[in-house]
Amino acid sequence: MDARVNALVDVQVNRDPHDGERYPTLSEAGRAMLQRMREHPAAPRYRNQSGNRLLAEEVQQVRAYEHDILGAGFQWQPGSPPPWLQGFVEDVVAQVPYFRARGHVACFEDIATTHRGDLAADIAQFVPDPVPLQRMMNFRTTGTTGHPLVLPSHPVVAARYLAYHKRALARFGVQLRNGQGQMGVMLLGMQQRCFTYVSVTPSMGESGLAKINLHPDEWRHADDRARYIDALQPEVIAGDPISFATLLELAPRHRPRALLSVSMALSPGLRQALQQQFGCPVLDIYSMNEAGPLAVHDAIAGGHVLLQPGMYVEVLDDDGNALPTGEVGEITLTGGFNFCLPLLRYRTGDRGALAMHGRLPMIVDLQGRRPVRYRTHSGRWINNIDLTHALAALPLSRFRVHQHHDAAVSLYLPLAEMAHAQPARAALQLTLDGLPVQVVPMHAEDKVLQYTTDLDEGLAA
Repeated sequence: MDARVNALVDVQVNRDPHDGERYPTLSEAGRAMLQRMREHPAAPRYRNQSGNRLLAEEVQQVRAYEHDILGAGFQWQPGSPPPWLQGFVEDVVAQVPYFRARGHVACFEDIATTHRGDLAADIAQFVPDPVPLQRMMNFRTTGTTGHPLVLPSHPVVAARYLAYHKRALARFGVQLRNGQGQMGVMLLGMQQRCFTYVSVTPSMGESGLAKINLHPDEWRHADDRARYIDALQPEVIAGDPISFATLLELAPRHRPRALLSVSMALSPGLRQALQQQFGCPVLDIYSMNEAGPLAVHDAIAGGHVLLQPGMYVEVLDDDGNALPTGEVGEITLTGGFNFCLPLLRYRTGDRGALAMHGRLPMIVDLQGRRPVRYRTHSGRWINNIDLTHALAALPLSRFRVHQHHDAAVSLYLPLAEMAHAQPARAALQLTLDGLPVQVVPMHAEDKVLQYTTDLDEGLAA
């Protein structure tokens, strides 16, 4: 493994940064906001530390970027690529080691596709040569499909997410206004183990940002979960369907201006229940770690309207051929706002069809990743991500976990990795409170639907 790969893997792992690095532009008002989030009497146990890491000039860049994205239009429609595509492909082939090794292909449609397994095999080969490693960040992903990933990013890239969330919110008439001394966004998790932290958002006047875990073990008192939300009064609450189902049960009095559901498919029934209880728009955002926020569901439009003008979307068949408008296939991406990881014909593993709503391309019949929870031997429910954590120490290239109608669990492993069957079974049984686990050889190639269940209650609807 060469020096560049080592640097990418090790960046920000071997040394704990200080607050001056986490919050380079922190003011006294921002410091007070951090203290309030951490030290409130109802605050959770924050397990981690994070920060925006934005330099002063980058804060201005992010504000300008948000302004541009809010007004940007799409320059393509299904079957008619954008004018920037050729230049983008030429830059990627010239600067990204993985694509440079494959060589130039004259016709865009003839470029071989990539997928999550390619990134997992050697992520450093997908980072463009000009990107400096000094301020690069990496983060590890766990999901419901495919391979675990370490993805390269940068403070500016992380800050750009807000531009696309603002674009989605604007579609539903919501313009963010919370700033200094106020809580901007609260991110929810509902897992046995979860990365939790506080930060501030410089482009929004250092409004507060907190990632909290609603699992009761992370709080001094279970009732503190609702108290903390009511005390901080976040303008927007973001989470996934599993954490939102818990939020419904907690029933805080606070009414945010919007709820953002990300990373997993949101059922219409849960969306309706959330809207009724909180009286605000509930946005179902199609998003993934590799590409960020891609689209937002719009019932009037009849699909998920795309959010990134700099992302070209194709729908491909199994052989990599582009399908006509309206035909369902695999959603495939080219472009993106993460300059550390430009995507070129990247197959997402999700399915849908392309259509147009006015001048905006959208995805219809989206068949994305579903949240799955599992019933343990003691009768409690746990998040599928808890199963990912249980197996994280094992060198598994892929796996599948299925819960049957009788609550029995089967773990499917590749035939070549059955040597890990015993420790994998033991890890899952411990997480599932002693529920027996059967290990079964997996014969499927590469892509698998990682988490499945026969129990209706397991689909977090």
